[in-house]
Amino acid sequence: MIDLRSDTLTQPTQSMRDAMANAEVGDDVFQEDPTVQKLETLSAEKMGKEAALFVPSGSMGNLISVLSHCGRGDEILLGDRCHISIYEVGGVAALGGVHPRPLPNNDDGTISIDLLEKGIRHSDIHCPPTRLICLENTHNFCQGSPITPEYMTEVREMANKFGLKIHLDGARIFNAAVALGVPVAKLTEKVDSVMFCLSKGLSAPVGSLVCGSSEFIDKARKARKMVGGGMRQAGHIAAAGLIAITELVDRLQEDHDNAKFLASQLSKMDGIDVDIARIKTNIIFFKMTEIDGQNFLNQLENNQIKILMTGAGVFRAVLHREVSKQQVTTVVETFQSILSKQ
Repeated sequence: MIDLRSDTLTQPTQSMRDAMANAEVGDDVFQEDPTVQKLETLSAEKMGKEAALFVPSGSMGNLISVLSHCGRGDEILLGDRCHISIYEVGGVAALGGVHPRPLPNNDDGTISIDLLEKGIRHSDIHCPPTRLICLENTHNFCQGSPITPEYMTEVREMANKFGLKIHLDGARIFNAAVALGVPVAKLTEKVDSVMFCLSKGLSAPVGSLVCGSSEFIDKARKARKMVGGGMRQAGHIAAAGLIAITELVDRLQEDHDNAKFLASQLSKMDGIDVDIARIKTNIIFFKMTEIDGQNFLNQLENNQIKILMTGAGVFRAVLHREVSKQQVTTVVETFQSILSKQ
């Protein structure tokens, strides 16, 4: 099966399995797991932050970051196509009492600076106070677009004027760094907190890191406990995370190249609409409005290929370590075969 539904579908590498089996562990709730501590220290260094916290998932990482920055009745500004807004079960509102104010994302994943500034609530008895700006890099539902350091600087300068914090959903931040050719810390230096995933593109089986100041991480650790995220001998999974960020980052360019190749081939087919100029990382969205979407997915699966349908006639394909250039060619040939029979 060639599975392009997500880059979360990868199996751990053999070196990860070996590291997991042999990890030195302790009770992480007591902060006594040496492998977790090593992962947190390395992650903080990579992101240019003082400290880090290992959490089970990216959604939990984003949630506890918002809880640590905001109180009940506060408001956050975020994009209308971002993961926190669409795919995290409304956790910031349901569990944190934090009001999300979605603003339109541009096609490159940014939010216009003037819209951000206009979205800030000024002192008014009727309005929730704005506390936090949440951004996403790469931006999943904007073709996996990487957000540049220059944009982050603009947001920081505006946020400073109004005393706001910035949280970055950096689930695929290493993809952004590779695509832009910059150190990952260059993309995080302007934010107060960042979450990144080990299981998206980096092949670890589970886990994410939240990074920020030591004071912020102390708050986040308590918020993690509150939402049930305390872990015990977590070094067994942290060991895979260490392999992920030391051995699997450099190869991400291969996924980007395969994504661009697939997009270029799809763009040549009648009935498929894909903007190849926007493909910068490992995520492709394309439209096919003249076919029955579910029937097309069924035909692909009959040919041992899976992709994701995200809406009527809208599909997503994500490249990752377990999809080779040769397999991408197989996908292209299968698309051609199915479409020729429509």
